[in-house]
Amino acid sequence: MSAKSAVSTAEAPSAIGPYSQAIAAGNLVFVSGQIPLKADGSSAPGGIAEQTEQCLKNLAAVLAAAGLSLADVVKTTVFMTDLSQFAAMNEVYARHFKAPFPARAAVQVAALPKGAGVEIEAVAVRP
Repeated sequence: MSAKSAVSTAEAPSAIGPYSQAIAAGNLVFVSGQIPLKADGSSAPGGIAEQTEQCLKNLAAVLAAAGLSLADVVKTTVFMTDLSQFAAMNEVYARHFKAPFPARAAVQVAALPKGAGVEIEAVAVRP
C-alpha cells in the first residue's frame, strides 16, 4: 500500500492546478483549499456567507469521497480577502461544525484564486 493516495470526487470542483482535491496518508486526510466554485467549475453567486456555504459544501463532498464527514475534521484554515466579513463567515461555519470544534486559523490574504473572498482547507482523521 502506498504511503499516500489521492482522493477525488466529481461532486466538488476539479483542482485548478497541479494538486489533488485531497491526499490520504495513514489515518489523516488533507483536503486542499476549497474556494466557492460549484462542481461544474462555475463561481457560486452571492456574498461571503454564500461563498462560505459553497466552500463547506465542497469540503464535505471531498471528505465523503474519503469516507469521512465534517465531524471528522480536526483542523481548518480559513483564508479571507477581507476579515471585516469574519462574522458572516463564522456564522455559516458554526452551522456546519459541532463541538468539539476543529482547531482553526483564520487569516487575511491579498487575493485568492478566481477572485474568491474565502478559501477553506482542512485536515481530517479517520476514526
